[in-house]
Amino acid sequence: MTSSREKLGLLLGGIGMLGFSGTLPATKLAVADIDPWFLTASRAAMAGTLALVLLVALRRPLPPRGAWRTFLVASICVAIVYPALVAIAMLSAPVAHGGVILGVMPLATALGAALLVGERPSPGFWLAAAIGGALVVAFVLLHGDDANLAVGDIFLAAAIVTGALGYTLSARLSLTMPGWEVISWSLVITLPVSIPAFFLLMPSNPAAIGARAWAGYAYCVFISQYLAFFAWNAGLAIGGIARVSQVQLLQTFVIVAAAALINREAVDAATIAFAVAVVAAVVIAQRMRVARRAPPT
Repeated sequence: MTSSREKLGLLLGGIGMLGFSGTLPATKLAVADIDPWFLTASRAAMAGTLALVLLVALRRPLPPRGAWRTFLVASICVAIVYPALVAIAMLSAPVAHGGVILGVMPLATALGAALLVGERPSPGFWLAAAIGGALVVAFVLLHGDDANLAVGDIFLAAAIVTGALGYTLSARLSLTMPGWEVISWSLVITLPVSIPAFFLLMPSNPAAIGARAWAGYAYCVFISQYLAFFAWNAGLAIGGIARVSQVQLLQTFVIVAAAALINREAVDAATIAFAVAVVAAVVIAQRMRVARRAPPT
């Protein structure tokens, strides 16, 4: 049975998932005209500046000294490496294809929760999660003869590892402080690097960038990099990292739909079939028991 606390965690995780679902479509729009490295620097610099203003305005205290090492690793993952890898992948991979590949992220996040946070998913949970991961691998193999997709898949695979690590560490920090503060401090930490990079990589002729690219840019900067984490971090902390992370499997279906509606991609029947199959795995995983440590009081 799912407790009311876990249901709240799933709800918040679902809201965060919807925010993240727009990342690939928005990134694809942005990198059509905008350098992926500038997009990455912008995500960290602009969202980090907003985060700093909010933290100062609300007079939030600095995190405990013992948490800074975890913050540093989490910030490198979620604010620098993951966005860069996704942006580079979207130069060659279609959005729908990338959405199915990232369907394995919940499995990687659950593994991170087991290794780093002490959660203990049941064998049934691992079986359901592994089925979702196997479906993604099968999907990649079906497109293995496309060299451009192969390059994109390499960057997406690396993004899965760094993203899952960043999510897990952020969720661990969210056990003892609000999720919005976790992502805020994570972004503020990067400002000494991201702000100089922002000005160094700024395009010489911004007027040449199309409106759709700027729209994707704005979404990546404010929703993907910052606001979506408010709900996501809180959901992982409240409902459990392993369980709530499986909600992200639904992201696959949302991304495939967005690819057709926003990016005007022709989505084939095989992609839709794999997306539906991967989504089905989350329903099974949610019914499986996950043992958790008691939250700090």
